Amino acid sequence: MPDLPRFAEVEAPATWRTIDFISDLHLQPAEPGTFEAWRRYMGKTPADAVFILGDLFEVWVGDDAAAAPGFAAECAQVLHSTARRAAVYFMPGNRDFLVGRGFLDSCGTTLLADPAVLQFDGRRWLLTHGDALCLADSEYMGFRSQVRNPAWQQEFLAKPLENRQAIARALRQQSQDRKRSGSDYPDVDGSAALAWLDAARAQTLVHGHTHRPADHLLGARGWRAVLSDWDAGAEPPRQQVLRLTSAGLQRIDL
Repeated sequence: MPDLPRFAEVEAPATWRTIDFISDLHLQPAEPGTFEAWRRYMGKTPADAVFILGDLFEVWVGDDAAAAPGFAAECAQVLHSTARRAAVYFMPGNRDFLVGRGFLDSCGTTLLADPAVLQFDGRRWLLTHGDALCLADSEYMGFRSQVRNPAWQQEFLAKPLENRQAIARALRQQSQDRKRSGSDYPDVDGSAALAWLDAARAQTLVHGHTHRPADHLLGARGWRAVLSDWDAGAEPPRQQVLRLTSAGLQRIDL
């Protein structure tokens, strides 16, 4: 089992009563329905804080892609508008790990390390995107190790924007080909998840990535709450929020 990571800490202010968790929206211009569903949700949520646990974007090749008018700039406007009335946190996922602090700062959004512990209502909640715990997916874990390397990222971001976009298209095509082939993606490793919970002194792990929304008991002392992906074009549409209050977690279908 890999070494345990460091856990960032976020202490919820006493004024917070409601916290929302979302992930895996995979926003992209080709799916305007999902963007509109997200925009409406962000404009109306009663939450005091929204935690985006990775893969908000289908792909992100660098913050300079948001500098010009277009889809990324529209997403930035939604984040900025929401951040005026609620705290917004962003945790990078496997699709948008190149989202930078400069972009997030301009949106009033806080970059959240993966994994992180949220202290709320006297309890500790462990947050992660989830991909780092899919240990059986050896092919992806090798890729993840490569692209999370700062030297690789610096070299990639130094390429012209057009080149980065072409590389991203090729990687997306590989991913789509794998899905069409019927390959089964491994789930989160339960033993590793429980080890993280124990090390973080938390009882519940909240994560996305797998697109398999469910609640899992981990041994006799922990839980794993899996977030849903979003797809407004699905039948029925998938637009689920996991909401945390003093009463606990509740799944809300928008």
